[in-house]
Amino acid sequence: MSNSKITMALAGNPNAGKTTLFNKLTGARQHVGNYPGITVSHKEGYFKHQGRETIITDLPGTYSLTAYSIEEIVSRDFLTTEKPDVVINIVDASNLERNLYLTTQFLEMGVPLIIALNMMDVARDRGIEIRFTKLSELLGIPVVPIIARSGKGTEELISEAIKIANKNLPLVSKDISYGEDLDEVLMEIIAVIEEASFLTPNYTPRFTAIKYLEHDDQMLTKGAEADPELARHLEQTVGIVSDHLLKTMDVYPEAIIADHRYGFIKSIIRQGVMTHKFDTDRLYTSDRIDKVLTNRLMGPVVMLVILFGLYQFTFSWSELPVLWMEGLFSWLSTVVETSIPDGMLKSLIISGIIDGVGGVLGFVPLIMFMFFGIAVLEDSGYLARVAFMMDRVFRIFGLHGSSVMPFIVSGGIAGGCAVPGVMATRTLRSPKERMATLLTVPFMNCGAKVPVLVLLIGAFFKEHKALYMFLFTMLAWLVALFAAKFLRMTVLKGEATPFVMELPPYRFPTLQGLLIHTWERTWQYVKKAGTVILGISILLWALMTFPGLPDSQSEYYDTLRDQAISSFTPPVLRELEKNPSQSDQLSADAMLLQNKLTLINQQESAKTLKNSVAGKIGSFFVPISSFAGFDWRTNIAMLGGFAAKEVIISTLGTVYSMGDLDSENTGSLDQRLLNDPNWNRVVAVSALVFIMFYAPCFVTLVCIAKEASWKWAFFSMAFNTVFAFLAAVAIFQIGSLFG
Repeated sequence: MSNSKITMALAGNPNAGKTTLFNKLTGARQHVGNYPGITVSHKEGYFKHQGRETIITDLPGTYSLTAYSIEEIVSRDFLTTEKPDVVINIVDASNLERNLYLTTQFLEMGVPLIIALNMMDVARDRGIEIRFTKLSELLGIPVVPIIARSGKGTEELISEAIKIANKNLPLVSKDISYGEDLDEVLMEIIAVIEEASFLTPNYTPRFTAIKYLEHDDQMLTKGAEADPELARHLEQTVGIVSDHLLKTMDVYPEAIIADHRYGFIKSIIRQGVMTHKFDTDRLYTSDRIDKVLTNRLMGPVVMLVILFGLYQFTFSWSELPVLWMEGLFSWLSTVVETSIPDGMLKSLIISGIIDGVGGVLGFVPLIMFMFFGIAVLEDSGYLARVAFMMDRVFRIFGLHGSSVMPFIVSGGIAGGCAVPGVMATRTLRSPKERMATLLTVPFMNCGAKVPVLVLLIGAFFKEHKALYMFLFTMLAWLVALFAAKFLRMTVLKGEATPFVMELPPYRFPTLQGLLIHTWERTWQYVKKAGTVILGISILLWALMTFPGLPDSQSEYYDTLRDQAISSFTPPVLRELEKNPSQSDQLSADAMLLQNKLTLINQQESAKTLKNSVAGKIGSFFVPISSFAGFDWRTNIAMLGGFAAKEVIISTLGTVYSMGDLDSENTGSLDQRLLNDPNWNRVVAVSALVFIMFYAPCFVTLVCIAKEASWKWAFFSMAFNTVFAFLAAVAIFQIGSLFG
C-alpha cells in the first residue's frame, strides 16, 4: 500500500463546500466524465501529498444514501463498487446537525471515513463553537477542522485521510438504536443476511437490513436479483413490522429510522460538542442580505440589475480582446492568401476553416468573461436565491421552482448548455412538470447562441449592446414560460407539486475556484469549435463549393480575365506579378487591373456558390423564408444551425467569404452583414428571434430522446421551429410595415 496510488471520494451535502475543497486539492489536474451507464457527470482529479499520488472523485452532493434521486444512487453505487480507500465527508460546521444526517449513513455503511469540518469561519461568525476533538471521540472517526476557501487545515486533513487509507480497514457498521420494535427485527434480518452472505461483498449486513426496512427500491431490486427466495422472505418480514407500526403508531419504518438518526445526532451535539456564544435566533449576515435580495418587491429588481450588470461587464471588458482575436484571424487569412496559390486548398483553409471556425473562436474572450461572471453568481450562492424567487413566477406557468436551475444551466443568464439543462430535469418529481421543463429549456440562450446574438447585436445595435442582450434574455424567459404554460394546459396537464429549497449562506468566491470554473466551460466551447464545428464547417464548405460551375460558365469567366489582362501593357502585368498583395506599392494602372481581376473572381465565386448544393438548398427555401426576411445565404446558415448553433456564424463567415461581390466589403463578418443590402435592423431582429427559438441542436435532441423518447425529441424540433418561424415572420412583416 505504501507505494500504490490512494483513491479518495469526496462526499457531502450540496453547498457544504465540496467543490471548493476539490478545486483546492486538484487545481487544474482534473477532468469531467460520466459515471458508467449514467449521464450524470462527475469530476475526478489527482494530487501528490508527501510523495503519495492520490486520485480523488468528487461525488454528487446529496442529503442521504437512500435511492430517491439519481445523485443518491450514483454516490452509493460508487462507494460500494469502486470501494475508495477513504471517504472524506465534508460537513458544514455552521449547519452541523443537518449535515451529520448523511454522516450517520456513511457510518452504517461502514466505509473508511474522515470528517472535514468545513466553514469553521462561518460557524465562528455565527457564534457557534465546535469541539471537534469531542465530536471525533463520540463518532469514533477522525474530525479535522478546515476552511476550504483559504485552504486552511487541508494539509492535516489529507495527512489523516492517508493514514486511514493505509490501514485498509474492513467494512464495519456503526450501531444506532432505532427503538425496541425495529432493533429486534433488525437483529433478526441481520442474522439471516450473515448466514446466507446476502449482498455482503458490497454492503454490510446492517446496512442492507436498514435499506430493506426503508423499502429502498434499488436495494430490493439488487436483492431479488441475487437471491429471489431470500429477498421475498426479507420483504415479508419487513411487511409484517411495517403493518404493525402502521396500526400501533400510524408511522412507517423509514420515518422512525430518520427520527432516531436525528436523535442520535442530537445526543452527540448535546454532549458539549457545540455551544452558542450568543442568541441563535438572531439574523445571520446571509439572512439580513436575503431580507433585501429575496424580498417580493426588491428581489426581482435587484436580480434584473445584476443581470444587466453582468452583460455590461461582459461586453465592456471583452471588447478589446475580441478585436485582437479578429485581428489574429485576419492576419492568418492574409498569410494564407499570400503564401498558397489559388485553388481548392486555399479556398478550404480561408473560407472553410479560418473564416468558419475563426468566426466562432473570435468570441472566446467574450464567452470567457461571461462564464467568469456567472461563476461569481454561482459560487457566491446568489443563483440559489434566483431559483427561490422564481418559484412564485414559475407556479403561475405550471412549473416547479426546481425548474429554475435547469433553465439557468441551459443559459437562462446566458452561456449555458441545453444538454446538462435537460439532464438536470431529473431532479423534478412530477413527470408532467419534468417534461414541460425538458421541452422548454432549449429556448434559453445557451453558449452556442451567445456568439450569434453578439454578432448581430454588435452589428446592428452597437450603441446599446448590453441593453439588447438583456432584452433578448428576458424575451427567452418569457417565451419559455408561456410555452410551458401552453404545454401544461394541453399535452401535459397535471397538478403542481410543492417546492422546498435550501438557501446556502453567501460566500466570497475564491479566485482559484472562479478560474477553474471559467476555464472548464470555456475549454468545452473551444473544444467544440475545434472538433464538431470544424467538421461541420468543412462539410458545409464542400456543399458550398461543389459541383462547381459548368465548363461553359468557367470558360466565360476565363475569357473575361483574359480580356482584362490584354487591355494592359506588359510592364503593368510584370508589376502586378511582383507585388500581388501590396496595393500601396502599385501604380494606378496596376491597381486598376488588380481590382478588375478581383471583381471577376468574386463574381465567379458568387455564381459558384449559388450553383452549389448548399446554394440550391438555400434558394429552394427562399419563397418561404423571404416572409421572415431571410435570403438564400441566410438560409444556408440556418440549416447548418440544426446541427449546432455555433455553425450559424461559421457558415455565414464561409458564405460571405466565398460569395461576396463587393470588393470593398472585405472586413469582419459584422461589417459584411452591415453593408449587405439584404440585411437591416428588422431582418436582424427577425433572425435573432428565429435563432433563439428554432429546433434544439442535434446533441440536445439526442439527449431529449434519451431522457424521454424520440417522439418528444421530434415534437421539440417541430414545435420550436414552427413557433420560431411564425414569430420571425410576424416581426419582419410588422417591422417592414412601419419602415
